[in-house]
Amino acid sequence: MNSDAQVTMPTPIGCTNFKLRQLTRRVTQHYDQHLSAAGLKITQYSLLTHVDRLGPLAPGELARRMDMSASTLTRNLQPMVAAGWLEMGVGHDARSRLVHITEAGLEMRRQAQRRWKAAQLSLNDKLGPATVAALHVLLDQGLAAFHEDDTHED
Repeated sequence: MNSDAQVTMPTPIGCTNFKLRQLTRRVTQHYDQHLSAAGLKITQYSLLTHVDRLGPLAPGELARRMDMSASTLTRNLQPMVAAGWLEMGVGHDARSRLVHITEAGLEMRRQAQRRWKAAQLSLNDKLGPATVAALHVLLDQGLAAFHEDDTHED
């Protein structure tokens, strides 16, 4: 190889946001198809999983841990509370609330977990495990860069 040769990095072409949104929609549809037999969407399964693993916790903390706005969390919580899978309980004082998973929510999560696993394995087959692993690394790097920006804005 010529020592004067420079390695050129590929230049991104197109809108990154558009490409990510396209992929996100397709991946969401993939998971939703698998989870529909359990009566859940991937967003609901994710919410049940987070509350099961982290809860009981304040809605604001849950929104932060899931990296979503408080209004989006509220919109997603309402039907799950109505279904009896999650409940809003009393917090540390009269003004605070805590999100709890109910027994029905635990059972729903257990039923849906098999379907989530099937969706994950199917996605690995479709994209290839190496691609999925590389995608996870890239996504984690991107999220970390945005979190660094968040800590510098304070």
